[in-house]
Amino acid sequence: MKKLGILAIALLAQVSFAQTNRFVYQVTSKPDITNKNDIKTENAYLDISAEKSMFYSENRIKRDSVMQANRQSGGARGFNREQMDGLRTNINYTIEKNKKDQKTFYKERIGRDQYSYEEDRPLNWKILSETRKIGDYKVQKAETDFGGRKWTAWFTTDLPYQDGPYKFNGLPGLVVKAEDSTGDYSFDLMKNYKISDFPEMTTFGNVIKVKRTDYVKQQEKFKADPMSFLGSQRGGGGNSSPRSQGGGGGNGFSPEVRKRIQDGVKDEIKKSSNPIELK
Repeated sequence: MKKLGILAIALLAQVSFAQTNRFVYQVTSKPDITNKNDIKTENAYLDISAEKSMFYSENRIKRDSVMQANRQSGGARGFNREQMDGLRTNINYTIEKNKKDQKTFYKERIGRDQYSYEEDRPLNWKILSETRKIGDYKVQKAETDFGGRKWTAWFTTDLPYQDGPYKFNGLPGLVVKAEDSTGDYSFDLMKNYKISDFPEMTTFGNVIKVKRTDYVKQQEKFKADPMSFLGSQRGGGGNSSPRSQGGGGGNGFSPEVRKRIQDGVKDEIKKSSNPIELK
């Protein structure tokens, strides 16, 4: 009986350890450099397990759920345009951190494909002696320069995690709050709870693995000529595509549709003229 009791405790501990912890952050941003009064606020999830963590938009999961339900019904339900517009997100990326080898991977859509790169710049933190209380947590101040911005973070050792929203990690605790010096971007921990596992992310198009510097180049190419990323090939899987190098030229689009797409992309680019990483 004693052995059975020990085994039960061990199994319970294993199940508890295997659970994923979800931290909900409120993300505030001013993505349009020409209109700092246009402030965007939405929630994002940081899901943490023993092996990895993922940071992504709450609305991304909600939109995926709506689209999945529509596909399962064979499109019979149709899309509620107002509902889908209400689930738009400014967090179009997903960030995964591998705990074992301490690697950070960034994934975002360009055109029809998903581009993924491994972050190659370390976060060099300066930990300061200043402390305070944020919510229920005692936090300590730290600073870093990253992506062309100066960041201030407040981390806590009250929780057994060395992680944070976005690409932030490397501190001896969990980042409760992070804000850049201009006040353009901030991440604030709102709540946390346990979930059974990481959600399954819907991926459209190909997943193309590149170096970070090449990803930046592809972004610039897309801004200059978005139609070259929207070639005649549609959807599909795999790890590479002719469109990944800007090929295709927008084959199959009428002049009217082509102009509408270009105008839409230009409008989105304008609204995203103040990115979280400036360099």
